[in-house]
Amino acid sequence: MFMRYSRLRACAAGCLALAAAMPLSAQTILHNEKSAFEDIVVYESAGERCMKFGSVSAPGRQTCQSPERPQALLFDYTRMMMASLYLRPDPRRILVIGLGGGSLPMALAAAVPAAHIDVVEIDPAVARVARRFFGFKEGPAMRVHVADGREFVQAAARGGERYDLIMLDAFDETYIPRHLSTVEFMREVRAILEPEGVLAANTFSSSGSYASESATYAEVFGDFYNLRSANRVILAVAGRLPDRSAVAARARAWQPRLAPMGIDDERLLSMFTTRRDWPRDARPLHD
Repeated sequence: MFMRYSRLRACAAGCLALAAAMPLSAQTILHNEKSAFEDIVVYESAGERCMKFGSVSAPGRQTCQSPERPQALLFDYTRMMMASLYLRPDPRRILVIGLGGGSLPMALAAAVPAAHIDVVEIDPAVARVARRFFGFKEGPAMRVHVADGREFVQAAARGGERYDLIMLDAFDETYIPRHLSTVEFMREVRAILEPEGVLAANTFSSSGSYASESATYAEVFGDFYNLRSANRVILAVAGRLPDRSAVAARARAWQPRLAPMGIDDERLLSMFTTRRDWPRDARPLHD
């Protein structure tokens, strides 16, 4: 088996956007730390607090939060990931691979307070920064595990653990680590999903691996919902994929709780498609 020990990163939509960074004069640096994996910078600009890897002038942002409205999800991809609740509206056990500033775990905890949430992050410095600067909190129902994502999944399988919802939001310095992208890994993930459990995966719409990634998920899960903006979020089910009418009904039921996070159910529903927009001869990724 191919195995690579790469850092896991929660990669916000800003990781994809290549817009120039704000002028340094408009940014206030709050924290700069060199971890075992990369420099971590926390800064404030234009009323937002953000985390970057590398330097403050590097393109892309891993996490951004409004100090005045910390519950709001500022990045499109995080709102798209939360649409997984339209497929599995009552998750009791959730696994999130990739922490960043903790936006997704905290949103899930607010939306589903009865759920137990395991978060996997390979860099302990990221977890410290998330706690100190972004209000991320652990507790009886929220635990952070410092580990490689694939090793954690394999250990969960050996221990008979099962999850209702799994979110893959793990990136290294270039893209999603190869060992977290293959058919073999997706089969390992599917093995720890409950029947009708849901997988939500954050990828890039412009990735050169788009076709092979799509073929990989299709081989393991069959049809899946494909949501696209700057990022692409894959929503797959270990069982039968709910039809659009069921998804729409659940979206309407969820909207009062998700609206304070900046989630618009009509916009998200307009993204739902199962159309295969990749070549039929695309080859899945393997270890």
